[in-house]
Amino acid sequence: MRTLSIRLTALALTLAGAWAAYTQTPQAGQTGAAKAPAAFVLHKVADDLYVIDGGGAGNVAVYITSEGVVLVDDKYERHFDEIMANVKKVTAQPVRYVINTHYHADHSGGNTRFTGIAQIISTTMARENILKKVQSNAPADMVPASLTFKDEMSVFLGGKEVRAIHVGRGHTGTDAMVYFPALKVLHSGDAVTSGTPLIDYPGGGSIVEWTKTLDRAMKEIDFETLIPGHGPVSPKTMMLTYRNNAETLRTRFAAELHAGKSQAELTQFMTANYNWQPNSLNMQWSLPGMMQELR
Repeated sequence: MRTLSIRLTALALTLAGAWAAYTQTPQAGQTGAAKAPAAFVLHKVADDLYVIDGGGAGNVAVYITSEGVVLVDDKYERHFDEIMANVKKVTAQPVRYVINTHYHADHSGGNTRFTGIAQIISTTMARENILKKVQSNAPADMVPASLTFKDEMSVFLGGKEVRAIHVGRGHTGTDAMVYFPALKVLHSGDAVTSGTPLIDYPGGGSIVEWTKTLDRAMKEIDFETLIPGHGPVSPKTMMLTYRNNAETLRTRFAAELHAGKSQAELTQFMTANYNWQPNSLNMQWSLPGMMQELR
């Protein structure tokens, strides 16, 4: 844990200036930027807790117990074999549960394969959005969770607890954060990422509610370490930095909107200041939604 603490402290020192770097590094799936997906890497977060990143999809948390493994998110269907290969590097225990942080295919697309070996858990809203095919660019064969909750649900396995919490709206209306109480680690899903906010208004997202949701999470959940939906494991302060930068984005956009700027002018503003690219999901989902919500 000492090595991790040193690394997290170093990250904390750089977070204040990280937003500018985020806007210059488009997040896969948000901007449509053409680049090769990062290689899969397995990181140890704490005793019995690991993160699998790579593949151009969401971070997968791997929690090992004496009775099996709990995963948080499962990337795309095509990543099943690589996820399982990385799990087998650290345990021979079977995967028993997969908790989806939200309904997007880069976090729950692997349900298609994992449903045959594990119980899938999500918010009720995430299940409904998969069944209704709300995500415009999702694969046709998405599989929803078989176990759902509205506000909060705990899994107890091998004497350990994993708690899934719907703190509020933000990235989507279906978001869950997943808490490991014994370790004081929180997987935020895409409520916090290494990119500028992608607000999925068709899926119930809100830039107004997003900052309120993060405020509640920081106040009500006793965590010290953050696993974001995309990006490196970080100290809790990453959430505060992300929250403040999301508020600044919202304030700046609202000022442009209230100054009478057209949608074309707002598009140019977001491209120039936040690197939102034409035809990206940011432009398809977020910009029209913010125009409506902040008018």
